[in-house]
Amino acid sequence: MAETPDLTALVAPLAEALGFDLVRVKLFGGKGDLTLQVMAERPATRQLTIDDCAALSRSISDRLDALEAEGRDPIPEEYRLEVSSPGIDRPLTRLKDFADWDGHEARIVLAAPIDGRKVLTGLLKGVAGDVITIYVATKGEMEVPFSQVGTAKLVLTNALIAATRPLSMDGVEEEETEEELVPEGTEDEGQI
Repeated sequence: MAETPDLTALVAPLAEALGFDLVRVKLFGGKGDLTLQVMAERPATRQLTIDDCAALSRSISDRLDALEAEGRDPIPEEYRLEVSSPGIDRPLTRLKDFADWDGHEARIVLAAPIDGRKVLTGLLKGVAGDVITIYVATKGEMEVPFSQVGTAKLVLTNALIAATRPLSMDGVEEEETEEELVPEGTEDEGQI
């Protein structure tokens, strides 16, 4: 299943009330394995903390439980609720995402082929009105109407990793090096 407008309309005000931008609401899976995936972010950091995810999850659960109690359950089957930040190789779901990530590599799957291509991978080069420009190595700059985007996401690159480093490293464990893992007196003996 794809993005669900009714669920998006239901979740968006809950995310906004907590100060988050809603990135995507997607219902997928089959009977007995249905997942409601909600991706959101803080506008200033493009990230969510674990506490942010928990707060949004509680808010969504409370709202869905209230609708179920009223007999207006939007998801009548059993489902799993998954709330997260969009991650590094995030989906690009809003026109502003394409502008925000200008200069980064993206993969766009089109609803219908443009110039004989259904999948475009290249550098985002800006947005004018509702048209996205992407530089594809074999084609040059291509213009894609936002309405023609089926799905899109950023491609994991070193530049993207550098651009998405957490603003705070509090709570991150220090990385142990191999040298630190070798017991004393065994370096030359080949024992570990």
